[in-house]
Amino acid sequence: MQNQNTVISKDLMLTVEGRRVPVSVWHRENISKPRPLVLVGHGGSGHKRSQLVIDAMEPLIQKYHFVVAAIDGPVHGERREVFSDGPMVRQEFRDLWSSGLSIDPMVADWQATIDELCVMPEVNSEKIGWYGISMGTAYGLPLVAHDSRIKAATLGMWGTCRSPSERLIADAKKTQIPVLFQIKTEDAIFTQQGQVELFDLIASKNKSLKKYSGGHTDPAGEQLDDIIDFLAKQLV
Repeated sequence: MQNQNTVISKDLMLTVEGRRVPVSVWHRENISKPRPLVLVGHGGSGHKRSQLVIDAMEPLIQKYHFVVAAIDGPVHGERREVFSDGPMVRQEFRDLWSSGLSIDPMVADWQATIDELCVMPEVNSEKIGWYGISMGTAYGLPLVAHDSRIKAATLGMWGTCRSPSERLIADAKKTQIPVLFQIKTEDAIFTQQGQVELFDLIASKNKSLKKYSGGHTDPAGEQLDDIIDFLAKQLV
């Protein structure tokens, strides 16, 4: 455990169905009462402490005093024998996704993580949100569709154009919580049509679609601000 600028950072290692699940958790020190929890799903080729996670963690903690947690995705981060990120990991993830076998294990890993986090005195288990674009939507949408503890989600930058998509289509139809769905207009990985189709399938009556200029890159500027503002509005 370490204390940097009033933020406490913890690393945990869970075992779920024989899998090692590396977890990172952040919160302010001296929290006087349980705070909302935001779960962050990192992108393909990243890891639980990647810049995408840190970019969201800092304002969520400093401005709103939330608790933030992330886990390494399959074949990512500390799940590997040798820690790595980048194009090689991204391709391994794409191959794994194409097999259609990675969703249920990731949902189980996240649910076990939520179980662990909800017993922390710093966490308000009644106010949990999800943030995950790209790979964070690939695994986040199935999670929010099946875990009623999650009350709001920011998703996007993934679509029905990435095969297989049957599971995401089914889970979108089960998703009833408030959703902010984001699209980048110059995304070279996912088509506009495929992303809009996935958004349209989400069953929630409280959902919004917003487009931003740029390619398939980490949220920044207005896009990141909208993520933080949406989660704060839904969870405070």
